[in-house]
Amino acid sequence: MFKNVLITGGAGYVGCVLTRQLLGADYDVTVYDAMYFGRDGLPEHSNLRVIEGDIRDTPKLKNAFEGMDIVLNLACISNDPSFDLDENLSKSINFDCFEPMVVAAKQAGVKRFIYASTSSVYGVSSAPDVTEEHPLVPLTYYNKFKGLCEPLLFKHQSPEFTCVTVRPATVCGYSPRTRLDLSVNILTNHAVNNNKITVFGGSQLRPSLHVNDMADLYKLLLEVPNEKIAGQTFNSGYENHSIAEIAGMVRKVVLEEFPKKTDIPIETVPTDDLRSYHINSDKIARVLGFKPKRNIEDAVRDLCKAFKDGQLPNSFTDDRYYNVKTMKNLDAK
Repeated sequence: MFKNVLITGGAGYVGCVLTRQLLGADYDVTVYDAMYFGRDGLPEHSNLRVIEGDIRDTPKLKNAFEGMDIVLNLACISNDPSFDLDENLSKSINFDCFEPMVVAAKQAGVKRFIYASTSSVYGVSSAPDVTEEHPLVPLTYYNKFKGLCEPLLFKHQSPEFTCVTVRPATVCGYSPRTRLDLSVNILTNHAVNNNKITVFGGSQLRPSLHVNDMADLYKLLLEVPNEKIAGQTFNSGYENHSIAEIAGMVRKVVLEEFPKKTDIPIETVPTDDLRSYHINSDKIARVLGFKPKRNIEDAVRDLCKAFKDGQLPNSFTDDRYYNVKTMKNLDAK
């Protein structure tokens, strides 16, 4: 059994949930993260080592890889509508340093490399079921660079170095480092704290996946035999709904969770965010037996509880919940 796991971006939205899960399963976890959003979401634990570092610093990264069995690469500038961020920043973090990182991991003796790509690489598709063979149609810097990294990883696949790519749906739900710039989370924040939901567009299809299910999948990828995942790409989603349908689900749950609210109107406005795709996740169920356990309503309920408990204060004004705002404030280069 693999024991030593390094997670790049381990202090992020998914990383904080995954780190806790792996520590609870007795893994030794190293989090390597630039800490743009701080490290408050990480627990104190004797089996956790935290390294503040930039993934573009390949020598430092290679040093951190020594003694690791598995690298799980979550680190990136992660936000699709990031047109107003410097393209060079997205390219340097999401693409330029990627293959040097893979090579460094292989040279350090890492046995398995798990790459978190994104299902937004499919861009806009009218196909009723977008499988892993669907052409990539990137619409933004983010999904363009994420897609370009995939073949670079598989160049280095070998019997000693197992490489696998996951294309996750849009993640939702509560995390110790919650993002409120993702579709389900945005709508829930507005329903709870603004008593109104604004839908941008509405007809676009979005696949969703609960953050805890995302962590479950990454944990599974640490444990399955090499031959099941070597050189493979997997979609990972659960429910496919239009933004308008998600808004209706959010409204229903929030009214149940906050019975004093009598109504939450839904307003629809135009948008230039045209991403729309219906992903098929049959392959990951068939090959790995992975099936999510939580749905969008569960994610909304978790967020409602966090709002009630005061765990997400200043949800509209605190930039730490919003990736692009934080990166712009930091003037990251």
